[in-house]
Amino acid sequence: MERTISMTSNNHQEPNMQRLVPWIIYIIFFAVLNETVFNVSTPNIASQFHLNPSQVSWIITIFIIFFGMGSVIYGKLSDAFSIKKLISFGILLYSSSSIVGFIFHSNYPIVIVARALQGAGASAIPALVMIIIARYFTKEQRGKLFGMITSTVSFAIGIGPVLGGYVSGTYHWSYLFVIPIFSLVALPFIHRILPDEAGEGGILDVIGTVLMGITVSSLILYLTEADWFYLPVFVVALIWFIIHIRRTANPFVEPELFSNRLYRNGLIIGFLIFSTVMAVMFVLPLMLHDLYQLKTQTIGLIMFPGAFSAVIFGTVAGNLTVKKGSHFVVYLGLGLITLSLFLQSSVVGAWVWYFGIVLVIQYVGFSFLQTALIESVTNILPNKQIGVGMGFYNLISFVSGAIGTALVSKAMELPILKVAIHPLVSNPSAYLFSNLMLIFTLIVIASALLYFITFGKQENLSEESA
Repeated sequence: MERTISMTSNNHQEPNMQRLVPWIIYIIFFAVLNETVFNVSTPNIASQFHLNPSQVSWIITIFIIFFGMGSVIYGKLSDAFSIKKLISFGILLYSSSSIVGFIFHSNYPIVIVARALQGAGASAIPALVMIIIARYFTKEQRGKLFGMITSTVSFAIGIGPVLGGYVSGTYHWSYLFVIPIFSLVALPFIHRILPDEAGEGGILDVIGTVLMGITVSSLILYLTEADWFYLPVFVVALIWFIIHIRRTANPFVEPELFSNRLYRNGLIIGFLIFSTVMAVMFVLPLMLHDLYQLKTQTIGLIMFPGAFSAVIFGTVAGNLTVKKGSHFVVYLGLGLITLSLFLQSSVVGAWVWYFGIVLVIQYVGFSFLQTALIESVTNILPNKQIGVGMGFYNLISFVSGAIGTALVSKAMELPILKVAIHPLVSNPSAYLFSNLMLIFTLIVIASALLYFITFGKQENLSEESA
């Protein structure tokens, strides 16, 4: 029996659902914060355990792997089981594993296991929150909420390294394990407000889940460790996974999901944009260091205004999505990102604070795009596919950053990118960075064309998908 709850049939629950909003924002903050809060502490951890860079990197990598896998698995489970129980389990796992990591911080293998379990628990929060919003809030409410979430995510990612550096410098890096425990505060409120829905139940496709896990893990490991062993593992696991879901009676994900042209192209657009933006964030510090000989602190100051602007304009994007529609906001976001990248490519080597100003345009555009694209994807998915569909969307946005960074690091070694292409750039040392920004500009333009071809100008997405 299919779940009969719809996104518009729960208006009688609206007051209760509105009470849930601050707790959604609260737990999203703590879930995303843990993605970056350990990054600046890896030198201290390496020193304590006498680790080399590849060994200490596992404290970051293992979290990424389990977070990425969990995004899809929780999405799939939400189509069969109670969201209230799943998100409660995720928060409890997230917090209890943090306690274990804090208590046994002197044992590195246990620390790694704790980080893995943290990722498995934390991944439930963004995955299930997206489904809660899509399932229980009206279209007007969703636009504003997605904007608030974009702002919260931007703030958490930006403040993570700062908070992590302060805690580890003032106290000890092990106290970073204490931070996620605060998410427990939201548990009784979430348990009280979320409806006691009865899931459809069913049998989990264990083989499909394992194959999906191997596929995601091997891809992330290949990108982060640069070990060719993981590439054939990824290819074999992916092919086996595709064959499996086509042959089994109750697959981990229905093949029909990817036959949805709107959804499929939405994933491609998201991948192109997310990987490009993350690649830019990788290139800019290198450029500011190599061309301007700036120190890390100064580079952070130049990039901070843009990151902070995303916090403000995420909410603006949500309100614009409600008033103008997701199409308008997507085009506006893509336009701002394109403008920013082209301006960056045109004046590489000019006044350094210019990049701080131009980055604000890029961050604002990305906030607009991210908010509206989530709304577009949720609108094209039928109710029974929202869980696993948003899970794959979260996975794509998560993995694309690693892919974009890996690809651009390889591209920077190509001699062809170190020749004069842009007519306004005459400094040979700036050719590489200018050309990369031009390539990023073209990728964003291609994404805009794909969005236009797929979704049109102002058509209603729900009518289109029907």
